[in-house]
Amino acid sequence: MTWLITGGAGYIGAHVVRAMTAAGEKAVVYDDLSTGLADRVPDGVPLVVGSTLDGDRVARCLTDHAVTGVVHLAAKKQVGESVARPLHYYRENIEGLRVLLDAVTATEVRSFVFSSSAAVYGVPDVDLVTEETPCVPLSPYGETKLAGEWMVRATGRTAGLATASLRYFNVAGAASPELGDVGVFNLIPMVFEKLTENAAPRIFGDDYPTPDGTCIRDYIHVVDLAEAHVAMARALQSTPGLDLTLNIGRGEGVSVREMIDMINAITGYNRPPTVTPRRPGDPARVVASADRIATELGWKAKHDVRDMIASAWEGWVRMHPEAARR
Repeated sequence: MTWLITGGAGYIGAHVVRAMTAAGEKAVVYDDLSTGLADRVPDGVPLVVGSTLDGDRVARCLTDHAVTGVVHLAAKKQVGESVARPLHYYRENIEGLRVLLDAVTATEVRSFVFSSSAAVYGVPDVDLVTEETPCVPLSPYGETKLAGEWMVRATGRTAGLATASLRYFNVAGAASPELGDVGVFNLIPMVFEKLTENAAPRIFGDDYPTPDGTCIRDYIHVVDLAEAHVAMARALQSTPGLDLTLNIGRGEGVSVREMIDMINAITGYNRPPTVTPRRPGDPARVVASADRIATELGWKAKHDVRDMIASAWEGWVRMHPEAARR
């Protein structure tokens, strides 16, 4: 099969491309390069620069490269920005997906993997979030992901596609330094940035109903995440009509304070955090149940949080050499 990977020049997408090609699958990258980097696309993998809103270009790409499966990662993904610019997010994430699916159903594509998010759950009041936990997203970003799942499922049923929606929890780490996350929107790079600036990392609220008062999250290494995509792609190939929605997490929670302590230890810094007021909408605990993906795909995360921090730090130092000179 040949897989089109939208957003394949981005942080997660580049890891998925490498995992797919390492597994012997053919890949084509489709990316508008608004946040992706062309040099992340491996030699020998075609890169088509374009927006998923450009239906003609998408259709030509699918046809020209004889694409038979799609992994759709291209999307806007900043929660705060989605609150400030909801129409932009609905257009990019929902309309972009609709245009892509319209082209997919007119070609020979038979498998479709959708990149979803734990943001669909909102503020779950459970110790472990299962795929049956009610979805009550709090942000336009989360809403676009939930609506995207509905669109993919409905299209799959009517068009005969095998489909899957993968709900990512907190993605971190890197396979190699050059593939590190260049954004500063998640906890680990946010702490790195503060340490590099010789400033104290921030904890947003320490009065949550958790053991140390700080929020608890489930972190997943991007390498494990990419391997889950390979397993999912092969399951869709072998089972026409398959329709799955799966969490991708480790099933283990780590608090913000614990993460900052580990980051200080691994990077060699010793900078205690400061506590600032809570951010609106932050749930106290969001930890995945990873039982279903283990049952359906035989997949289980292999890397722990220390692996994520250490590999992410190597990438950060590559981009910010001053960080290593304390």
